[in-house]
Amino acid sequence: MQGKSSIISVLNELLAYELAAMDQYFIHSEMYADWGLSKLYEQIAHEFEDEKSHAKKIIERILFLEGTPDMVKREGINIGNDVPSMLQNDLDIEQNVGTALRDAIKLCESEKDYVTRDMLVTLLDDTEMDHAYWLTKQLGLIKKVGLENYIQSQI
Repeated sequence: MQGKSSIISVLNELLAYELAAMDQYFIHSEMYADWGLSKLYEQIAHEFEDEKSHAKKIIERILFLEGTPDMVKREGINIGNDVPSMLQNDLDIEQNVGTALRDAIKLCESEKDYVTRDMLVTLLDDTEMDHAYWLTKQLGLIKKVGLENYIQSQI
């Protein structure tokens, strides 16, 4: 099915965000594993897999619309050097993804591509209600219990 170029373009922009988030989560999860923070490793490795599934859905939709997925372009990643900066950087990328998804949803509505819109709404729900929510809770816990106690709880 020939899709509109504007939709394919915005899907490729979203793909760049999802691939960047995937890369960032992958690096952060491996850093947590190296530091012995197994609970954080498991959660962030799970987030990596979620981002991979988001990228896969976007790629499948681009292909369905007879577009070409751009697997080269990435939005910038920010690698933290400690737990709080890693969590904050992950939250920042999730918030950027959320903004991009909301903009893409508006475009899909104006172009009357409701199937793509519905897929993006599902991704937005996962981004906001799962990823960003969890990261916000972790940063809040660090403020409440202190960094040392939080890190101890993640071993």
